[in-house]
Order: sequence, then structure tokens, then C-alpha cells
Amino acid sequence: MSASTNALQDELLITKPTLSVSFRLLLGLYAIIPLCLLLQLADSWFWQGQLKQSLPSSPNHFLLFQILFGTPHIIASTIVLVSNKDYLSHYRRKLLLMTAAIAIFFGIGSLFIPYRVLYVMVASWTVYHVLRQQHGIARGLCRLPNRAFQLLLWLSIFAGVFIYIGIFMKNRLDIEQVEWLKHVVSGLCISLVCASVLYQRNCPTVFSKWFLWGNTFLILSSFYFYLNQYYFLAILIPRLVHDATAYIFYVAHDYNKHRQQPQNRLYRYAAKIHLPIFLVLPLLSFALTYFLQSYGDLTISLISRTLFDTDIHKAVTLGLFGYLALMHYYTEAFTWKQDSPYRQFIAFKK
Repeated sequence: MSASTNALQDELLITKPTLSVSFRLLLGLYAIIPLCLLLQLADSWFWQGQLKQSLPSSPNHFLLFQILFGTPHIIASTIVLVSNKDYLSHYRRKLLLMTAAIAIFFGIGSLFIPYRVLYVMVASWTVYHVLRQQHGIARGLCRLPNRAFQLLLWLSIFAGVFIYIGIFMKNRLDIEQVEWLKHVVSGLCISLVCASVLYQRNCPTVFSKWFLWGNTFLILSSFYFYLNQYYFLAILIPRLVHDATAYIFYVAHDYNKHRQQPQNRLYRYAAKIHLPIFLVLPLLSFALTYFLQSYGDLTISLISRTLFDTDIHKAVTLGLFGYLALMHYYTEAFTWKQDSPYRQFIAFKK
């Protein structure tokens, strides 16, 4: 979910939604940073590193992590888009063009483009998507000039990309490459801190300064945990903040859109069984993620062997999830902009 706007808190919407997105709640999500720091310090001082040893070397090796973070909010955003005919009709042309572009680029391009290049491209887009959302939200509060906003954003993105690569490709990097990467990220983090100190003067309130520094510490904390080999915590922090922020927007949107009269079949069914609007999207997205993550590949493989006498590997966890993730990164860049039909159901408050 990308929510960039110039003055979110000043916005008055014609439809006057009854549920507003709270900036205090969004900022509260950054409390995961000091909590993880306290956990890491306790592990170092009192538990002799047992927590580090028990955590997976990569978050992707932990099934529960995959079920809770990343994929559910991607599926949730997909549900919001495809379950509402007006949205689907409004964006149909863009969706078809992007689907064709993904099929061509990754279908044909993967035959010629090295794996590492493809991986870095997707990783960069992932990091851009995550940080663009958080910086976009903070921009409206901090009242940053465009130059300041772009500098803070891109310093964060470049540092985030290198940290991401350092974690998920650590087994493919030699010692010299790892050291070079650490030096580069160190320089970017120092530059980010200096830029934050310089531009915090543009923030009109103490509250907005906290938001600016929250995004800065999002990068600094991930780098700190990466250096100390707490890879799980390094990835957990930005994913939790990003995913939870997205869900807050999705649930607020759906509540305001469907609270008086359900506008699609999904919420009409939910109304029949008296399921609260707040729970519909989270329950459905997490349930679908669990089922597809646990049984999707096995089901497709079984069907393909039965019907075509061939075995298709990772059709869901790599193929379907990969496609939905790329479409999510693409669509969220415009579905929450001010002129989007989504935005008539979103309002903000401190």
C-alpha cells in the first residue's frame, strides 16, 4: 500500500467516512523497533545468544513468518481490488498491460537475464514499495519540500536494498563482497542521519518529527540487526510496520465502503453470518495464505500429474505469489493516490 499525499491530515472527503486512519496508531507501529532492540540485548546479556541460535537464518525458512507477513497483505490488497467491480473496471486496462509485461519479462527475460540480476531487480522493487509507503505517509505530516523528501527516500531505499541483499544472498557473497556491502550501507546510514537532522527543521510539530525519525530508525535498526546477525529481526521490523500499516488502510477503507450497505458479494455473505466488517479481510487473507502456502503447491502438483503426467513445482509459492506480489507493487503505486476511487473512503486524524 502506497499512501503518498501532500497534506493527508487536512483532507476532507465528500463521503465523510466514519472511520479515520489514526496517525498515532501508525506511529505506534514503530514501537516494534525498541522492543526488538530490548529482545536482542536481553539475548546478548542474559540468554547467551540462545534466541539468535533458535531463530532461522532466513525468515523465509520459517513457515509461520511467511504466513503472517508479506503474503497476507498482498492477498488482502488483491481482494480489495478484484472484489469490487467498480475498481476492477476502472483499472482493467492497466491490470491487463502489467500482466502481459510480467509474463513477457519473467517468462522470456528469465531465459537471458542472470538470476542474480533478476533477484536484485525484484528485491529493489520490494524495498522501494515498502519504504515508499512509509515515507509517503510521513510526507504529509512533515511538510518536507520535494528535494528533502526524495533525498531521505532514496537514501533509505539504497540502504534497504543492500541490507536485503546482504541477508537473503549471504550464502552467495564472499567475504570481500560482504565487507564492501557493510561499508556502503554504513555510508548511506550516516548520510541518512545527517539528512534527517538537517530536514527535521521543516517538520511543524514534534509529532511529525517522530514520524520522520521513525522511518530513519527503520533503516538503522535493520542494519544494526543485520550486523549482529539477527536476520529475522532485521526483516521483521520493516515487514511488520509495512504490513500492519497496509491493513489499517484496507480495513478502514472496507468499513467505510460497506458499513451502510454491502457493495459486493463478499460483504453481503459476511453480513448474512454477522461477521464484523473489521474481521472480513484479515480472516480471509490469512486463511487463503495459510491454505495456499501449506497445500497449494501439493494440490497443483497432484492435478498436473493426474491430468498431464508431469510435475509442476512451486506453481503457487513461486508462480502465483510472485505474480500477485509484482502486481501488488504496481497497483499500490496508484490505487491510493488522491484521485483514486479508493480515496473517497479514507480519511485521517491525529
